[in-house]
Amino acid sequence: MTILLKKARIIDPGHFHHDMVADLLIEHGRISRIATDISVEADRTIEAQGLHVSPGFVETFADAADPGFEHRETLETASAAAAAGGFTHLFVMPNTKPVMHDKGVVEYVRDRRTGYAVSLHPVGAVTRNAEGKELAEMYDMRNSGAVAFSDGTHPIHSAGLLIKALQYVKAFNGVIIQVPEDRSIAPHGLAHEGVASTRLGLPGRPAIAEELMVARDIALTRYAGSRMHLSPVTLTTSVDLIDAAKREGLQVTCSVTPQHLWFCDEDLTEYDANLKSDPPFRTRADREALLEAVQSGRIDCISTHHQPWHIDQKQCEFEYAKAGMIGLESALGALGALGLEPARIVALLSQAPRRIFGLPDGRIEEGRLADLVCYLPDAEYVFTADMIASRSKNSAFIGQPLKGRVLEIIKG
Repeated sequence: MTILLKKARIIDPGHFHHDMVADLLIEHGRISRIATDISVEADRTIEAQGLHVSPGFVETFADAADPGFEHRETLETASAAAAAGGFTHLFVMPNTKPVMHDKGVVEYVRDRRTGYAVSLHPVGAVTRNAEGKELAEMYDMRNSGAVAFSDGTHPIHSAGLLIKALQYVKAFNGVIIQVPEDRSIAPHGLAHEGVASTRLGLPGRPAIAEELMVARDIALTRYAGSRMHLSPVTLTTSVDLIDAAKREGLQVTCSVTPQHLWFCDEDLTEYDANLKSDPPFRTRADREALLEAVQSGRIDCISTHHQPWHIDQKQCEFEYAKAGMIGLESALGALGALGLEPARIVALLSQAPRRIFGLPDGRIEEGRLADLVCYLPDAEYVFTADMIASRSKNSAFIGQPLKGRVLEIIKG
């Protein structure tokens, strides 16, 4: 099959074709020609005013809920949601049933990625059943295709276990992904501890729960001489701690979500369960500081923390509703509406996660396998439920004005 992209602006920062307007011819899954004008009979031609093309986006933290929770999401619907959002690579977290803590479940995900446009990358659990009590079979999972290791939505509280895991993955230059929050502090908290939670009468989750965990995990990474990715960070103090660790030469990186750049605790004017987030939305000052850190490059990448929930798990009392939201389809539009330029978005959504986790760089040049997203960065629209390909619809971005729309992905 041949695909011809006409008059596309190439956004591939740091590489030869960056910011060039050109035609791209893709034959048998490879970029065969890049030129000012290509006139051939192609099976498909993609042409649109303002068309941009970039290396496909990478989502590093997604709950696909499969196996075990297919009423919320499946690998097929998660892949469709990722493709709709411009993602060509999707990291599948281990919070499944059974938990992805051995090579059998890793191979289940790995063997089902054929046939999807999106590459599925299983993330193996650090501990058995993601319970934080006993190390899982990380070496076997690595050999079976695990791209990284994490207990997913469950932070690893035991410093002893985490330091052993960091030492273990160091042998093969692996990465531990950690949600940085000490949940022994205010375990029943429902919102950021502050004026908004007090006004609504909600138990608070204080900032110190994240700050302590970030500081501790940096210290453990220093001791082990290994690699840690903290995701998501929600506080300006967390970014400062990670900045200092990087200046020290430690291999610590971090992500932030589009929703933590968009919403803050003041948006909880009503008990909207779609705004119940884990970790919670912080103050307006924190949100603005996070956006500045994203713009300046102090935060490495963007991760949606795609968390699908069935309607019955969201349309209930705020106290009992599950925390988290889906985010694959709305990520590009949210970042564009926040004022991020295409080159910065590509650095955050594609280049940085590929570099951190050792994926192919996706460079746009002749002879390379196609791993592309085609999009219109200036397209403005209101996000609606019918734009969601996920099996679940729990998004606080529904009804929000976004900027930047994906046309399609082209991969292999």
